Amino acid sequence: MENLRHILIDLDGTLTDPKLGIHTSIRYAMDKLGRPLAPELDIDWTIGPPLKASLMKLLDTEDHDLGEQALLAYRERFSVIGLFENEVYPTVAETLEALKQRDYQLFVATAKPTVYAKRILEHFQLAEFFNEIYGSELTGERTNKGELIEYIVQQEALQPAHCLMIGDREYDILGARKNGIEAIAVEYGYGSQAELDQAQPKARIQQFAELLQHLGQG
Repeated sequence: MENLRHILIDLDGTLTDPKLGIHTSIRYAMDKLGRPLAPELDIDWTIGPPLKASLMKLLDTEDHDLGEQALLAYRERFSVIGLFENEVYPTVAETLEALKQRDYQLFVATAKPTVYAKRILEHFQLAEFFNEIYGSELTGERTNKGELIEYIVQQEALQPAHCLMIGDREYDILGARKNGIEAIAVEYGYGSQAELDQAQPKARIQQFAELLQHLGQG
């Protein structure tokens, strides 16, 4: 990919598998609000999009105050325990190191609050590979991927033509496209095949290390 200088990378479902921490914290919140979820209920779809909206969907409500209560209950557990109930995907660390050696600028672009993203990446010793870690605010700003990517481009004075986005959900691909940026989808995350088919990323990879092949020798 000629002229590529900057790579924006999603966190949940792309760099790390956060399923245990997110799911357990969601169930904790729903229990606390007296709306426990059936143990067999599939809530994988909650990984990636803005969390408050997902909690409101689970509560079957349009009451934003109730959604905020659920979010606060979620964070009670997630901020202490859940964020570390997480696992780095195979080949991630060595691939990030190889990208840095090729002089790419790397940025995290996650809908997760920046304060949590930084703690997670520091915990797993991945923070050192990134020029900057960008996420949302605890108040809800920049949970929309398109708005987040636009913010990163502005803050870092990036040229969209020199950027690439890597993520596992349609939000990553569509958010990048909205800003004139190509995207590569990872297929091991939480985006379904149908979702990725519809979003039409530039390419799809089965493991993170395959990114190096798509970039050539950089």
